[in-house]
Amino acid sequence: MSSANQIVRDATERYRTARREAGESRGAFETEIKRLGGEPRVETVVKRGAAPTNVSDLLDIASGELTVIRARHMYDGERLVQLADSYVPLDVAEAARIEDQDPGLGGIISRMRDAGFEQTEVIEEISQYSTSDVEAAAFGVEEGSLLLRIVHTGYTADGRAVEVTIHKPGPGWVLRYSAPVA
Repeated sequence: MSSANQIVRDATERYRTARREAGESRGAFETEIKRLGGEPRVETVVKRGAAPTNVSDLLDIASGELTVIRARHMYDGERLVQLADSYVPLDVAEAARIEDQDPGLGGIISRMRDAGFEQTEVIEEISQYSTSDVEAAAFGVEEGSLLLRIVHTGYTADGRAVEVTIHKPGPGWVLRYSAPVA
């Protein structure tokens, strides 16, 4: 773990295949925590269900349409550091075996690529939200504390959204981005 319990989430690097699959990692989170000297652990519940309206809109599916949901509690050692819920359209999830508990080498993004749904663009929207009593207790903060929410949407080359993940990192995260300057 880096100084002051910070976790650097490097969006410039985290979605590159070589980074996600480094050291037999099961996705970007595992790679990031290991790189910082931590001990990644993920508890995952996989189920089918309707996505929230804002997610259905991003996936361009009908409200109430079934998706595969991967709800994760993500830890560094025993410390909960992030909550993340991924929503994947049913046809993509079935083709990429997203309902398997083990996300596979490189995580579900690599599985999607192997099934013909390679993500070529990612858009992330970052905002603050007030924690619920459950989230506050989980992260060890006061109810109503402002934390970050990252809405990640992954698109294929033809513009189809194939994944929406709502990341809720706990306190101490640093978000790093870079963009080329022409």
